[in-house]
Amino acid sequence: MKLLRFGEPGAEKVGAVDADGVVRDLSSKVPALHARAFENGLLAELARLDLADFPPVEGTPRLGVPWEGISKYVCIGLNYSDHAEEAGMPLPQKPIVFLKAPSAICGPDDDTVQPVGSTKLDWEVELGVVIGRTARCVPEEKAGDYIAGYCVLNDVSERAFQMETTQWAKGKGCDTFGPIGPWLVTADEVPDPGKLDLWLDVNGERMQTGNTDKMIFPVAALIADVSRCMTLLPGDVIATGTPPGVGMGKKPEPIWLNPGDVVELGIAGLGRQRQTIVSAPRP
Repeated sequence: MKLLRFGEPGAEKVGAVDADGVVRDLSSKVPALHARAFENGLLAELARLDLADFPPVEGTPRLGVPWEGISKYVCIGLNYSDHAEEAGMPLPQKPIVFLKAPSAICGPDDDTVQPVGSTKLDWEVELGVVIGRTARCVPEEKAGDYIAGYCVLNDVSERAFQMETTQWAKGKGCDTFGPIGPWLVTADEVPDPGKLDLWLDVNGERMQTGNTDKMIFPVAALIADVSRCMTLLPGDVIATGTPPGVGMGKKPEPIWLNPGDVVELGIAGLGRQRQTIVSAPRP
């Protein structure tokens, strides 16, 4: 099932995409799509709905984050072998884990705000794994039991901020640097998250093309590793790394995003995003 939320920020309604690609308004039946209900059977309940019973959504409303209640946005660095090669970095022996601030989270097509002082704004298309039940010290072989679904992510990055110190949070957690969606695609529709094509364009030019089969640490290994050091709650999302083609790695010179640029990205079966870069208002 492809679940979403549509409408203005703070007033989103719950919807789903039917087999014909039509968005259906589920708000008469489902007033909210909150992660705390994931482990109480909400997703199974929604799967039993006949979407033809619900009205189509008119026009093209704004899409919000597909679900509410994200307590953690966990990121994995250098998790594609070909991206590590592009960056000139050795393959990590353990997953590189960092967090985005909750204020980075936004809808899939919301503007990306370039922070004041930013000079090296970059892009990263990533597969997002959505946790469906409380996960603590999960064995790798049981990790699939804890997945609610998958989504498209753009790990927007400000490289100048990121490289100021050995910690990456300043360059990764800025406001609007975590667009999620357009959909939460339930796990039953993604039989193998290790075989998904990813892509990203800037101003219509293809920058990233990859496949999740190049992950160094697959989805199950990431859930096992992260849940060993922090409890993952329903609705938490893990960004699983990016394929090559980021702006920082372009030759002969890096390419950076600027106000007015348009970034489009997607993953096979999971939908696509579109962001316009805008300048932050001056304080």
